[in-house]
Amino acid sequence: MPEIPVPTAPTPPARAARRPTALRRRLVLVLAAVVLVVTVGLGVASTAVLRSQLLSQADHELEQASQRLTQGPQVPTLPMPAPAGATGTEIRSAFPPGLGPGSVVVRYVDGEPVLADHVTTSLEREALDDTQVTELLAVPDDGQVHDVRLTGLGSFRAVHTTTDDGQPTVVAAGTETVDATVHRYVLVEIALGGAALLAAVVVGAWLVRRSLRPLDGVTAAASRVSELELSQGAIATIPRVPADLTDERTEVGQVGAALNRMLQNVEVSLQARHDSETQVRSFVADASHELRTPLASIRGYAELVHRTPEDVPPTTARSLDRIESEAIRMTGLVEDLLLLARLDAGRQLDRAPVDLAALAVDGVMDAHAAGPDRTWTLELPDADDEAPDGAPVVTGDEASLRQVVANLLANARTHTPPGTRVHVRLASDGDAVVLEVTDDGPGIPAALRPTLFRRFTRGDAARNRNGGSTGLGLAIAEAIVTEHGGTLAVRSTTADEDGPPGTTFTVRLPRAVPEVRQQDLSRPTGQSSGRRGSAA
Repeated sequence: MPEIPVPTAPTPPARAARRPTALRRRLVLVLAAVVLVVTVGLGVASTAVLRSQLLSQADHELEQASQRLTQGPQVPTLPMPAPAGATGTEIRSAFPPGLGPGSVVVRYVDGEPVLADHVTTSLEREALDDTQVTELLAVPDDGQVHDVRLTGLGSFRAVHTTTDDGQPTVVAAGTETVDATVHRYVLVEIALGGAALLAAVVVGAWLVRRSLRPLDGVTAAASRVSELELSQGAIATIPRVPADLTDERTEVGQVGAALNRMLQNVEVSLQARHDSETQVRSFVADASHELRTPLASIRGYAELVHRTPEDVPPTTARSLDRIESEAIRMTGLVEDLLLLARLDAGRQLDRAPVDLAALAVDGVMDAHAAGPDRTWTLELPDADDEAPDGAPVVTGDEASLRQVVANLLANARTHTPPGTRVHVRLASDGDAVVLEVTDDGPGIPAALRPTLFRRFTRGDAARNRNGGSTGLGLAIAEAIVTEHGGTLAVRSTTADEDGPPGTTFTVRLPRAVPEVRQQDLSRPTGQSSGRRGSAA
């Protein structure tokens, strides 16, 4: 049997995220909405009551006029149509008492209409046409007031009764006066309602702002905490919310008190973390220091055995080579850990004028010797920039800065394939000296960049213990540069991103003051003393 597809329900469209609204604005809007609803409700109710009262009064007068017309003495009438020159007094006298301008009367005598007129608001008497008379006679003959609309005249309230001799009589009064009164009342209500709404918004905004003003103090305290450097090192006392904003009898006080309790917990936790890190760093420093002696002994005994190779079997000689190689690698790791522990402890570095140009030249020469399968280039400042005011001279520890250069070059050599071009550029930038190490290798993955300067951070290509690194080189370089008051940054692009792949490390150090630059810099810059810094 062929498979019958089962229809699936369409996926509802995702709702657009609502734009957040400030609490003050929401409260003012709610207050304005309440005032608006109450005002509209009162306006509608009062308008309905007023109209009902006005219509009730007009209906009562209309009923009394109808009774006087049908049951009272006969009212003299003017002939139809009214003679030219009839005055308002004459017109009013033709209508029963109680009816004024805007009234309509239809009266029959002996089956003939003797009165079918309409008096306008300007006291002009107009005869009704047959259609209007028919519409009036269509009103139910029950003596009650009914609504009727006359063609060309508008809305009326009418009473249809029958006289004692069986003749129809219709009395009607226009609703224009009532409508005009209600209209004016509505306009007044709108004006007063608008004024009340505006006053509610202004006063409400002031009251809400005043009521929520303590939140500004809580926000300021939280902002001060957010500006503290809590990620590393010892911390001072974290500022708290003022005591006058922690009264838990109010909502704002509850928030302030809760924030203070949270800050207290954070401060205790950070202090405990700092104490734990201090103990770990002390242990690492002590352990690294103690490991230097046995490692030196291992290397010494291995070298001693190598002096008599004829007494050692080939397999044993190869094992001794591996022991010596691993001892050298482990010594480098111990030295790196010891250096980091000293930097963490705040050990002061030597301060002397250091020519970065000489360090860059030495570093590139050493890198070329260690990695001849890569192309190494060096760009130094122009001759004009080598004057005392423009020379790339910084104040710092020469051995540490030499290690920074060596680590960056070793990092480029370790994490790039053969044939990669590595360009070292030294330049002056205002009051700073900039050292850039750029390679056109595969680049650093984006996921690795945020943690690149953390300790023991290594890329996938460096996980091989034999050919990789310890993951401390860049951490050491960043710590040394920071200790010198500078910055170390990285910019990298991979093949999956826009632009040519490659990586650039940028070291920015403050330039030495002119007095320091004028000191004797002619002393020979020796090669890197001791071991070279390990690469990340």
